[in-house]
Amino acid sequence: MLILPDDFHQVLSIGNAPERFAEALEVGERMVESGVALLPAPDHAAIFTDPPQLVAGPLKAVGYDLGWDARCYPSPVDGCDFINVSARLDGNGAAHARGWFRYVAVVHPVDGMASRQMLKEGHGNPFVHHITWGIEPPGRDGLSDFDYTSQLVSYLVQTWKVTAQSLGEEPGTLILALPANVREDSRFEEALAGWVEGLDAENYQVETMQGGGFLGQYFVLAGGRIEVALRSETTQTFNPRSVNKISRDEISTRQM
Repeated sequence: MLILPDDFHQVLSIGNAPERFAEALEVGERMVESGVALLPAPDHAAIFTDPPQLVAGPLKAVGYDLGWDARCYPSPVDGCDFINVSARLDGNGAAHARGWFRYVAVVHPVDGMASRQMLKEGHGNPFVHHITWGIEPPGRDGLSDFDYTSQLVSYLVQTWKVTAQSLGEEPGTLILALPANVREDSRFEEALAGWVEGLDAENYQVETMQGGGFLGQYFVLAGGRIEVALRSETTQTFNPRSVNKISRDEISTRQM
């Protein structure tokens, strides 16, 4: 059963949260009905805010570790400069068991131009930009990095296709952030063609995952309102190169 925090409104007063939560549950339930193994609570949510303390302070009270990965992620959304700083919640704690997101991207405008762009769309300040469901990764069972990548990528490609069928619309670009040693393997390019068979070149993009591990993700619904992601063995919330691509091409504050 998919869950979202029923005490969210007691922590954060965000006007568009009920709408975004309803969309997330609808998309997630359709995917589960189509056979996609989603984790019960979301992988992460992105919340736009100006200033950051409107969100960061309440999240800290819930138990989030702000800036846990010692990273900030520049996010050029709608041609404007935003900064994404991640917060992480204990995956074994009570808050996560209640449906609180494992991570939150606290996204704030860098300058007045970005702030005006964010506010003019009328979603509120703060507002929930998107919610991301986590996909249960397949077991590794002693597989090498290369063989595990083969399994993960093939699974994500199939999930992307199932999502398109279940929602009746093509998802955004499948972003694949993979370990450096896999991308540098002499077998990689030839093998990749087989792993992504059935996808056009514009439907996927491959990056090297900073810090190691595996992270695959793609968006659905206009403006990137809902996302799904599969992560395994990651040591930071996001991949900077992926965030840049996603921010430029996959998401917007114009979400209708």
